[in-house]
Amino acid sequence: MRSRWTVRAAHGRAAALCACALLLAGVVPAAHAERPPSEFGPDAPQLAPLGHYAVGFEAITLVQHAQVDVLAYDPVTHRAPKRDRRLVVDVWYPAVAEPRAPRMVYSAAFPSAPPAPPAPFTVPGIAVRGAPFAGANHPLVVVSHGYSNDPVAMSWITENLASKGYVVAAIQHDDPPITDKAKFIGPVMRRPLDIAFVAATLQRTFAAKHWIDPERTALLGYSMGGYGVLTAAGAVLDPHSPAAKSVPDGLLLPYCRGGALQRSLLVAHLRAVVAISPAGGPPFDAWGRDGLQGVHAPLLLINGNRDHTVGYRRAGKRVFDEAIHAPRYLLTFEEGGHDIGLDPAPVAMRSTLWNLGWFQDPVWSTERVNAINAHFITAFLDRYVRGEKRYAAYLDVPVVHVDRAVWPNDQAPYAAYSPGTGGVTVWKGFQHAFAVGLELRQAEATPISR
Repeated sequence: MRSRWTVRAAHGRAAALCACALLLAGVVPAAHAERPPSEFGPDAPQLAPLGHYAVGFEAITLVQHAQVDVLAYDPVTHRAPKRDRRLVVDVWYPAVAEPRAPRMVYSAAFPSAPPAPPAPFTVPGIAVRGAPFAGANHPLVVVSHGYSNDPVAMSWITENLASKGYVVAAIQHDDPPITDKAKFIGPVMRRPLDIAFVAATLQRTFAAKHWIDPERTALLGYSMGGYGVLTAAGAVLDPHSPAAKSVPDGLLLPYCRGGALQRSLLVAHLRAVVAISPAGGPPFDAWGRDGLQGVHAPLLLINGNRDHTVGYRRAGKRVFDEAIHAPRYLLTFEEGGHDIGLDPAPVAMRSTLWNLGWFQDPVWSTERVNAINAHFITAFLDRYVRGEKRYAAYLDVPVVHVDRAVWPNDQAPYAAYSPGTGGVTVWKGFQHAFAVGLELRQAEATPISR
């Protein structure tokens, strides 16, 4: 399990002496570090700010026995060994406030440009490790990160949702380095398997503790995690796809259309799915022509229309067009790229373009992207997971392009949130001057013909 540390700031004269000593030692107190990514600035839309719960954190380990290790496949013997797969799951949850307890400072490392070693970084948080659990029977959100990413780099949404009364379980998929293209078959095989296993296990164990209501489950994935959550939501893998063919000896075929294990990928009691910059489209083409029609849970798709990694028309736009049996939304960041799913770049990741590129879009501010995403994800989950229909007003926007919205005879204060009614077509919850560069499309589910 990864090491994590935090430093508590002192007060008064002792604080000044402590700060001087720490600075001389090269250590920065947490109180003077970067703002936690889950806390947004004053330009954030209405539903983005933290909820009323404090946030707790624990890392748990789950073991899935006798799993095929596709990365150990032997082309000579045509065999892949079976091993127990250990998955660390980072869990953020609604907690009782502990004002004096130290807050988390998360640590992780991402692959650097070869031949440099992985680049370590830290992220300040608001969570308290082991804080007392608050409430009961909360919804469960299972999170799947991007290729070679780490859950702590999505703390902008994991902590944020926990503060709003969700139990958030983010899987450490233990990917091979993204720089080793020969090992891409690992995430292709494991993403949906990991998600289905973790969701089923936590639905059972957390429900026994009355932490969650297992019948209110959602999935959230970024990039390769988007491929995983869509597949676990019912997008059927095509046995003739390049994705299936990339996995040696037909090891993925039992999970594809018509395979004996196809339904084992599905997450039960699924109420909603969020996919940010989702992988899975061409040339990967995991689901073929009709596979996305297997998704029935409501979808929130988020994509930049200048995504040069997974694309736009072959990623979010394609899922929106082809997942016809699901009610769905497509939020587009105009001129946005692929990197719209992680925290703002930590200080340690800002010295090279490669490391910065994990976190920073070329056009959009990461803080702005995260605030907008948190606003819509909150509205979407509260609407479809909690069943609170009043949040539909934040999703069923009056104009598709927010740039074309109007606020006639505007006498409202500069920072006022749009009501989205009474002739005001600026999207509900957005401030007048900060509603730009976005498109939100909606489509109802097409009934399945019998």
